[in-house]
Amino acid sequence: MPRRLAVVVLLAVVLLAASTVTGCSTATRPAARSATPAAATTLAHSAPATTTSATPAPDPTIDQESAAAGAAGSRSVRYVFPVRGCRASYGHSHSYYPATDIFTDRGCAFVAPTDGAVDEVSRVDRWDPTSDRGADRGGLSVSIIGSDGVRYYGSHLQSIAPGIAHGARVRAGQLLGRIDNSGSARTTPTHVHFGLSWPTPPGIWWICRGLVYPWPYLDAWRAGRNLSPAPAIRAAHAAAGSEIPACRIRC
Repeated sequence: MPRRLAVVVLLAVVLLAASTVTGCSTATRPAARSATPAAATTLAHSAPATTTSATPAPDPTIDQESAAAGAAGSRSVRYVFPVRGCRASYGHSHSYYPATDIFTDRGCAFVAPTDGAVDEVSRVDRWDPTSDRGADRGGLSVSIIGSDGVRYYGSHLQSIAPGIAHGARVRAGQLLGRIDNSGSARTTPTHVHFGLSWPTPPGIWWICRGLVYPWPYLDAWRAGRNLSPAPAIRAAHAAAGSEIPACRIRC
């Protein structure tokens, strides 16, 4: 009897061990299956998040900032150096107020720096050194309002290109006029006076002549970089505190 009891006990121990091993194995399978859905759930949640962040709802403030920041560059607004086909030089300063004198040869092309519409055109040199009226110092001149909202002005021209009249549409690189020494530049080396400002009604020459230094943008355009002056012009406009601040320098 003791021997038979020992066999029975041994058999019971073997059966118990087998059932225990089988139970662990069964318990691990659901864990493995549940890990897969967990990973799938994570991917399912992350994918929509990526899609949503890539196409956010329009924010007017952001749209305005990015549109104006043709800053580091913009595919919608293209800029070119405003003197074409000639060697040109300029400094990083200007007497009395912000502008840049671009020195080049007589008859060289002054072109539109960007797409836009012609603003004001002066086809007659009325400058008289005895009166030195500010409104006449530019001689022959052209200004355009760019598609970026900036006014671009060039003066001391020799001639105005055909078709350049108020309201005419122009493209970046289109001929606006030929460079000379008209106006107050008749006793200086040949150059085009280049100014940046915000648009105003006609005749506000002290704004038109320049309110922001153009040379950083000239440097960029010459190097083929699409840098926009629009943010700097908006900042200058805001700092002025008025649509048409009074003339205080070289008036």
